Amino acid sequence: MSDIQEKQVVSRERVANHGEVLTAKREVNAMLDLVKQETERIDSRFLEPACGTGNFLVEILRRKLAVVESRYKSSQLEYERYAVIAVSSIYGVDILQDNLEECRERLFQIFDEKYTRLYKDKCQEDCRKTVRFILKRNILWGDALTLKTPDKEALPIIFSEWNAVNGSMIKRRDYSMANLLESQPVEGLNLFSDLGDQAFIPTPVKDFPITHFLELANYDDNKL
Repeated sequence: MSDIQEKQVVSRERVANHGEVLTAKREVNAMLDLVKQETERIDSRFLEPACGTGNFLVEILRRKLAVVESRYKSSQLEYERYAVIAVSSIYGVDILQDNLEECRERLFQIFDEKYTRLYKDKCQEDCRKTVRFILKRNILWGDALTLKTPDKEALPIIFSEWNAVNGSMIKRRDYSMANLLESQPVEGLNLFSDLGDQAFIPTPVKDFPITHFLELANYDDNKL
């Protein structure tokens, strides 16, 4: 296959140095079908700790946005609100920065193609800006084994949690990945295990004011 998104091996060097083998679309969908109900729940959170270029995440987003379109396409505001919630529920970590850039762009294009098809010249740039900002916060450079960035600084991986409140408002809290994993008292109860039970939420490293979903990017602190 000529499309890099369907290749399982980008190069022998990357396999040797990083163990990078991409999962083909058929296998991705077969595995996601095992949790089909969750992939179609708009706010169900997914974390891919070695996301590569996003083969799992793009399929999850496609499924979520199909649900958003079927339920809310008659109202642009409702579609925008729930599309943003869908995007905000998807998280990824990868050790290779070029993978992150491609993953973020693939996810954005899936959102933008559907958004543009539905609303054409009525689309809002602020909505696109919000989606790009969330993807920058959710798809992060890091080593999921050390829970830190793979450089000399070795900074902790910090994720943002986005919770919808009062209709169009969003509450953002930032958590370290290490704290999320270390502080869970019961297996499965954490930020990324949202199966209907009450999740265990540790202390955030940063708390942001409740903000309209179209204004989230105004709180971009450029610290990734």
